[in-house]
Amino acid sequence: MALQGKGFYIWKIRDAEGGNAQQIALEAREAGLSHVLIKVANGIYAYNYDWNRRVDIVPPVVSALHAMGIQAWGWHYVYGDSPTGEANIALKRIRELNLDGYVINAEVQYKQPGKARAARQFMQKLRSGVGNNFPLALSSYRFPSLHPIPWDEFLSRCDYNMPQVYWMQAHNPGAQLSRTLQEFSNLKYKPPIIPTGAAFTEHGWSATAQDVLEFLIAARSFNLSAANFWEWYNCREVLKPRRQVWNTIADYNWDSGTTPPQDITARLFDALNSRDPNRVANLYTERAVHVTAARTIVGRDKIRTWYQTLFNQVLPNGVFFLTSFSGSGNSRSFTWTARSTAGNVNNGSDTLGLMSDQIAYHYSQFSVS
Repeated sequence: MALQGKGFYIWKIRDAEGGNAQQIALEAREAGLSHVLIKVANGIYAYNYDWNRRVDIVPPVVSALHAMGIQAWGWHYVYGDSPTGEANIALKRIRELNLDGYVINAEVQYKQPGKARAARQFMQKLRSGVGNNFPLALSSYRFPSLHPIPWDEFLSRCDYNMPQVYWMQAHNPGAQLSRTLQEFSNLKYKPPIIPTGAAFTEHGWSATAQDVLEFLIAARSFNLSAANFWEWYNCREVLKPRRQVWNTIADYNWDSGTTPPQDITARLFDALNSRDPNRVANLYTERAVHVTAARTIVGRDKIRTWYQTLFNQVLPNGVFFLTSFSGSGNSRSFTWTARSTAGNVNNGSDTLGLMSDQIAYHYSQFSVS
């Protein structure tokens, strides 16, 4: 049966929900995940193993996931310096952990000359050890034309290809996924593709909620059976606004391709980050009131003009972050921050009054430093 639905990678179990296996499984179930991929080996060594106490911390997570009906896959970063040793630890981890599938993560080390032989040796031993019915996958670069690793040696013995479609320093996941599929269609071996999307922040760049939604929609539009994301801890605890990207992925129904309507606060910040005063103003009623400590303005046209000033003069090139919100029905309270070329906001604190899911009253308090 083909792997279907949404998944997430876990790097360090102790960072994911504090290492609480039951909580990991509960969060995975609440997010509608079909599979979780856990790092179980690095080179010739077991990973997520407590060497001081000599305790393997993977089995409780696998058991908890299985109890929730979620597949537990292992993943393994390979170097190619000891392909037999790496295959041996892979086979050991597969057998002792009761895994549902195994991902080989091969990257820059496999660009070195002569590594095709290592890939062939590793894959031959691994495949012969697990048999033909156990699913294996490759995790590597998204554009094979730019990365000369032994693609044929790996993919010829894999059931899936899980390219890392990380749109870093950009926000065009649909276009990058399209190019990924096109490039892999030109290779000799073409196992089904299950792409891994970006749900992390790194080097000053962050995936956004709109990014991951576009990625999921694109994956389904290309009739892919599944998609997954890197990486659990970074997405839930590091990426800001906290949990926004995770919640967007969780809310997306893979089977139907739908997502619940966004809360008005999320729609407001999507509009703010477009820096389009018309898009923001359209969230307000015709006679909405906008209040700050300095003034009160009434009407959508005046609110549109205020946002135009905000985007062009107060916070030019601003990036806005929703940091928390509360409330239901016709009221919301939220906090926020912003970065711009003219200064930053670290203390935004606003209140909304709603009418027919539009903003009728908005009190905003912030300072630029």
